[in-house]
Amino acid sequence: MWFWEKDSVEYEIFKKYERALVAIGINVSLDGVQTALEGCTSGLEDAFRSTIDYVLWLHKNEKQVFPNAILIRALQEQWKPMAWQDEYLELPMLESPGQKWWNAAAKMWGYDVRNQLVADVFYSDGTEFIKFTNGKEITVETAWRWEFGRVLEYASS
Repeated sequence: MWFWEKDSVEYEIFKKYERALVAIGINVSLDGVQTALEGCTSGLEDAFRSTIDYVLWLHKNEKQVFPNAILIRALQEQWKPMAWQDEYLELPMLESPGQKWWNAAAKMWGYDVRNQLVADVFYSDGTEFIKFTNGKEITVETAWRWEFGRVLEYASS
């Protein structure tokens, strides 16, 4: 399924926007999305930015949103962003469940404890995981279900 080498520019660009794309509803495992990504030879970052920008506009204007179709068109038609701002990536609406968990962990445990226990929050095959400094991993979904006390015990042992 994966399109780019992990050390490629395309992969780096994708990773920069991955959380926002997932947060707006992009599903990279869909055949049409995969085909469009594989066929994109240039303008990848512009297509990602245009998609995010347009979906934000649609939400603001209470219009129907079909994010996968928007991304496919943006990739195929080489859309250029109209009003992109890098601050968009910091909007709460564009935070992934993992980013929300990361922020909540700092509030619950404090920044120092969170930073000592959590090595990374990352995606693998469309699922978001938390990697702890003790080498253990859990899905973000499980972390939310377990709540912070149980996760703290898991991460500390």
